[in-house]
Amino acid sequence: MTVEEIRAVPERRRGSGVKLVYDMLRDEILGLELPPGSPIDEVQLAEKFGMSRTPIREALVRLAGEGLVETLPNRSTMVSNIDFLNLHTFFDAITLMYRVTTRLAARNHQPEDLARIRALAQEFAAAVEAKDALGMIATNRDFHAAVAEAGRNPYFTSLCLRLLDEGRRILRLYYQSYDDQLPRQYVEEHEQMVGAIAARDVELADRIAKQHADQIVRQIQQLFARDERQDITL
Repeated sequence: MTVEEIRAVPERRRGSGVKLVYDMLRDEILGLELPPGSPIDEVQLAEKFGMSRTPIREALVRLAGEGLVETLPNRSTMVSNIDFLNLHTFFDAITLMYRVTTRLAARNHQPEDLARIRALAQEFAAAVEAKDALGMIATNRDFHAAVAEAGRNPYFTSLCLRLLDEGRRILRLYYQSYDDQLPRQYVEEHEQMVGAIAARDVELADRIAKQHADQIVRQIQQLFARDERQDITL
């Protein structure tokens, strides 16, 4: 929905204004249309969306909870920065979580878990086919979240979800490095992961998950290596 369409709605259900602002800002942040470090002006947003500052603030609170915006000591708000210098620590953590959650899913999943994981793998494949970067980010997150939940360990699931959310803009850079035309082999890795989970082959699930994480890490590292100054268009 465009800003003009939002303004054209005469009355909104309670909370719907918050969701509209949240959805639009989230998409702009994840799509890197709002680069890391960009200031966010509540007054300008209220004028842009044609609503009071209350739903704007509520939307910003939600985004802050996801680590996408942060409030500064002077109470101004900005898009959260990406800690490029310490990406290796994120890569280590997400690789470990991919491996352990996929192993556990292979061991502990229930039929309904497998059905959801398969459905999300198909949704991801459709987003890739459509070259829908935001769709790829959302469905990739949901796919790996479903794998984690199938492992039946709430501690690992919680940490995995945190890493998946924090890594969404990194994933945008990853897709951007392919001009949003993700090679088919990476879609197939999801399908191979589903197969290993379905077969309850814990060791195969581990190997595929590591391979899946490693190729993402390599591609991002190569992206930065092409410009040692990290002068990447955000």
